[in-house]
Amino acid sequence: MQHALPSCSVLNLNNLSKNDLRMKKQITLLLLLTLVAFAPVVAQRYAVVDTRYILGKIPEYKTAETKIQQITEQWQKEIDEKQVALDKMYKNFDAEQFMLSEDLKKKREDELFNKEKEVRELQKKRFGYEGDLFKERQKLIKPIQDKVYNAIQKIAIARSYDFVLDKSEGITVIFADPKLDKSDDVLRELGIR
Repeated sequence: MQHALPSCSVLNLNNLSKNDLRMKKQITLLLLLTLVAFAPVVAQRYAVVDTRYILGKIPEYKTAETKIQQITEQWQKEIDEKQVALDKMYKNFDAEQFMLSEDLKKKREDELFNKEKEVRELQKKRFGYEGDLFKERQKLIKPIQDKVYNAIQKIAIARSYDFVLDKSEGITVIFADPKLDKSDDVLRELGIR
């Protein structure tokens, strides 16, 4: 019985030292991974641009925006006129429906339904997802945005930036050192000053 106790305590010491060794390996591995993970963060280079500012300085963009605005107003006027005509048809129907026969009433309801459907379809065609407005923007504005993007990419590659932030849309930049703002460099790359 005395033999059982020492062997048991020796066994526990062996396990304890193996656990200590395993823990030391885990801590070392964790420290190594931490160093590897944070090492690239220190070395990253970045820049900030303001695409709204850049686009605002490009004459073709201003012209395209004006044209888009005119087209939008024209299409909205077209839809508004059809909506006014539809509202008038509803008002007339409400006033006359009690004097109409069932057949005539049904015919007028069908006309109202078709006219309402026509207005909704026109609205969807003009302003809906991938509608006429989207296509006009793609045709007029996207080529200009692509030029800006290509100029930013060219500068980023030439100056070895790891990433470029756009402070005009999407992200919130609380503070950016003005020397990091490369918007004027992009304008020079585009030949605009």
